Amino acid sequence: MAQKLAGKIALVTGGTSGLGLATAKRFIDEGAKVVITGRRAAALDAAVKGLGAGATGVRGDVSVPADLDRLYETIRETHGRLDVLFANAGGGAFVPLEEVTEAHFDKYFGINVRGTLFTVQKALPLMCAGGSIVLNGSMVSVKGVPGFSVYAATKAALRSFVRTWAVELKGRNVRVNVVSPGTVVTPGYKNELGMTDEQITGLVAQAAAVTPLGRAGTPDEIGKAVVFLASDDSSFVTGAELFVDGGAAQI
Repeated sequence: MAQKLAGKIALVTGGTSGLGLATAKRFIDEGAKVVITGRRAAALDAAVKGLGAGATGVRGDVSVPADLDRLYETIRETHGRLDVLFANAGGGAFVPLEEVTEAHFDKYFGINVRGTLFTVQKALPLMCAGGSIVLNGSMVSVKGVPGFSVYAATKAALRSFVRTWAVELKGRNVRVNVVSPGTVVTPGYKNELGMTDEQITGLVAQAAAVTPLGRAGTPDEIGKAVVFLASDDSSFVTGAELFVDGGAAQI
């Protein structure tokens, strides 16, 4: 069977764990050469080692413009082009409305919105005709989740970006879409959200009870959806939001 991304050069931001790492693995399985980013050197080195010869890593933070410039200069020098971008890097935290601070707001809008915008903008000079840009959104952009208002708003902003950018980039033959996962347990639940094992178990059970498919998803299931949007299988798809949520946001 032909590989869906054979010969492609792909970038996955935030590719050291969770959805980013699972997607990078899928990209490599489908024949792409993959560049991943991460803020922590040890985690980045471990991820690259696990991915194998098809992967390289560039340490950096998408909210820091100089890091993005260095990332794309490395890709330019190493590969000369970029075919696929999965703008995955992001974060969030549960904070009730009454407790939201300016620092909390600035942190997550800086990473999720500002960081994603400039990740895409700075990639454009390297993007080839026929290229694909995929943003990592979330089903919470259309669901009311208590304590998650700032995070949800950042993901709603990404959905808006996709609509506009699909029009702006149509003359370049570059497609742009957003994948919106449902409940998928990743290391970020502990590292970013600070949840305990007991809390995670409770969240998964709660999600399963209100999801038509009756369970949480897996990182690999998100990775497969991103491969679809990145490959020619979705050649007539742009400006779209693909929910990969077991139906949770659809009912």
